[in-house]
Amino acid sequence: MVHTRGVPRRQDPPERPVTDDELAAVMAAARAMVGVAAAALSQVTGKVTPQQLRVLVLASTRSPVNLAAVAADLDVHPSNATRTVDRLVDAGLLNRRPSRVDRRQVVLTLSPRGRTLVRSVMRHRERALLDLLRKVPEGQRLALVRSLGSLAEAAGEPVSHELWPEAGS
Repeated sequence: MVHTRGVPRRQDPPERPVTDDELAAVMAAARAMVGVAAAALSQVTGKVTPQQLRVLVLASTRSPVNLAAVAADLDVHPSNATRTVDRLVDAGLLNRRPSRVDRRQVVLTLSPRGRTLVRSVMRHRERALLDLLRKVPEGQRLALVRSLGSLAEAAGEPVSHELWPEAGS
C-alpha cells in the first residue's frame, strides 16, 4: 500500500516491458494508419501541408486553441508555429483573434473554409478506415477498438465519434 495524505492506496503492479512482438504489431498498424492519412491528405495536396493540416485538425478537435498549444502539439519553436498559423490565416482557413480572457493570448478557430477542408479529409479517412475495419473479423473488433482507444488516449488524442458529427453526411 502507498499512503497519500493519510489515505491508503493500492499500488499498481510493476509494468511489464513492451515485447518486440507488441512493438512490431503497433508499428505495422501505424504504417497502415499513415497510409490512410496520406491518402486522405492527397485529397488536399497543394492546399495545405501535413503540418498545416495538423494545425487545422487541432483547431477542430480542441477549439479554441492558442499558439502555445500549436507549438507544443507540433513540437516546434513558437516562431515556427506562428509562421504556420500565419499561412493558414492568409489562406482563409483559420481565424485568429485576441482572447477575451487574456489579451496577450491569441485564440485560433477554424474558418468556414477550414472547417470544410477538415471535413473533407476526415470523410476520406472515415471511409478508408471503415473499409479497413470491415476486413477485421467481427469478433475481434471490440478488442481492437478498445486497444486503439487506449493508444489514442496515451497519445493525448480525444476519442469521440462526435468530433466529426458531419463526416458521414
